[in-house]
Parts: sequence; C-alpha cells; structure tokens
Amino acid sequence: ERIRINGAPISQQQVVAFVEQNRPWLDEIQPSFFELTVALAFFHFAVNQVDVAVIEVGLGGRLDSTNIINPQLSIITNIGIDHRDLLGDTLELIAGEKAGIIKQGIPVLIGERQTETDGVFMDRAEKCQAKIYFAPDHYQVKVKSTLPLILTINQGHQTIWEELKIQLGGPYQHKNVVTVLKAVDILTEIGYAIAPTQVREGLQQVMNLTGIRGRWQILGENPMVICDTGHNRSALEYLVAGLNRINSNQLYMVLGFVKDKEIDSMLAILPKDAKYYFCQANIPRSLNAQALCNQAQGYQLSGEVIPDPNKALKAARAAAASDDLIYVGGSTFVVAELTELDE
Repeated sequence: ERIRINGAPISQQQVVAFVEQNRPWLDEIQPSFFELTVALAFFHFAVNQVDVAVIEVGLGGRLDSTNIINPQLSIITNIGIDHRDLLGDTLELIAGEKAGIIKQGIPVLIGERQTETDGVFMDRAEKCQAKIYFAPDHYQVKVKSTLPLILTINQGHQTIWEELKIQLGGPYQHKNVVTVLKAVDILTEIGYAIAPTQVREGLQQVMNLTGIRGRWQILGENPMVICDTGHNRSALEYLVAGLNRINSNQLYMVLGFVKDKEIDSMLAILPKDAKYYFCQANIPRSLNAQALCNQAQGYQLSGEVIPDPNKALKAARAAAASDDLIYVGGSTFVVAELTELDE
C-alpha cells in the first residue's frame, strides 16, 4: 500500500517480479526494508512513466534513501523529537538533518513555524539559494468541527473557504491543509495548472483518491472506534487532546509500539483512567506486548495483554458500552494490521 499510482497500489506480482529480477544486487547490498521499498517505488514510477511523483521520506533528511531525487518542491511538515539515536537529541539537530532535503535552487516549504528550527531551515535555504516559504505566513485555518473535520480557510485577512469538509480527519490535519494550500500555490507558480475547484475536491475526497488510511479513521460507532498512525510523543499529544474533546463515558486504548521508539515519553502523556489492551504488530521491530504492559504499569496504565491487534480490538468492543470510545494506535504497523481498514 506504500506504492500507488492514481490511488491503485502496486500488485503483488509486480513486487515479486522486481525482487526476482534484482536478486543479485539485493543479496550483495542487503538493503533495509525501507531502502528496498524506495528502489521498488522509483522503478515502478519510472516503468509507468508517471507525470508527477509524490515521494515521502522515511526518517527524513540528509541520509534518507529517498534523497537521491532532485525534486521540484521540497516540503518539511514539522519537527518533533523522534529517532534521537540517528537524527540528534534536540529539535535544532533534528532540523539540521531534515534540512538535508533542501536542494540547490529548489523551493522549500516549511509546514510550521518553530522557534528552535526556523533559523536552521533559513540558513540551509540561503546556502542552497533556495526560496523558502513558511505555510502559516500565507494561510490561516479555523477548525469548526473535528468529526467530521470542517475548516474555515483564510488567506491573509480574506476568507477563501467558509466551510471546507476534509475527508481525512484528525486533530492535526488542519496544519497539513495549510501546507497543502501553499504547496499548490508554489507548484502553480512553477507552471502546474491546478484549479481551486480541484484542490477543494481533492481535500474533500482525499481518502477515496489516494487510498490513504489510518489517519483518525473511524472504524465504527456505538461504541465509536478511531484508529490513527501517530507514533511519537508530539503526534500522541494531538491525539490525546482530540480524544478528550469527544464526549464519551469510558476510553479504551488498543496500543502497540515498535521497540526503537521513546516509549517512556509517550506512556507519560497517556490518560491514566483509560482501559488498555496491549498488543503488537507481527513484525520484528514490534515491542513485545507483555513488555509494553510491564512498562506501562510504571505510569499507572493498566489493562490486558492481547498480542494480536484485531483480537485486542474485538475484546475492547466486547467490553465497551455504546457510549464509550475505543482508540487503536501507537504504531503505523499496528493500524496496518487492522482488517477493518478497507471495509
């Protein structure tokens, strides 16, 4: 599902054929899963002669395997503390690594202004003679509703959309929308023909058009079930705030992490009055569900250990009343294993 053209994912047969054809260098180089996926994506896009490729980085920045491309626009959404062991232990150091995607003469768009990182990006852009934009300087958003997500969009002091309903929900998507709108402006200046009606329709149908899943996605009602792929402290802060805004009786959390994350920093901000189901995705990177439960107890978080994410969600549903709320997340991989994502 990571590689799509016009919303259609690459087929299993194409994945198998690529691996078989490239086995000699794969065996020699021993790339990581992500590096292999990037190679496969670039090959798939080249074979199909796509007009435009939207490439999302992995860890992001200077040493990322996606960084071999020469883009027409670079976008950095925001900077949070994540992957300290590889990117650095301060926002400034992490921003320095992320700024590695800024290329000579290529415009760069920054999604949020942050005191600790703005200067890092401006310095790198100046060295690369790259025009830099900060999305919040150009667009402002007022959130009118979160379920569904309805926004009022201002450009300067002018309201350009009074009620824009976004198919992709979440308590953080309004920031992404600001970045999208400014990105479209820059691409239009470059020469792309993108009409305002197309932008509006794209935002209103983004899940249908792209196949993107697991972003504040509602899987059911009575009880309401929401899943989200947020997997670091800054993302979980938004998510917990969003859950607190939903009127419910009891919160159930189906939770799993990968073991290379800063688990303690995330457990520290999770609600102590929620009932937890600790699980793990079926990948080597997953933190063992029992180990997660043991670690969570140190933060007064308690619940059951049910390793399979789908079985854990089923147990939460069985325990919940119709006016309760169930959240599934902690890891992209946990959400990806949910059988209900595409139902």
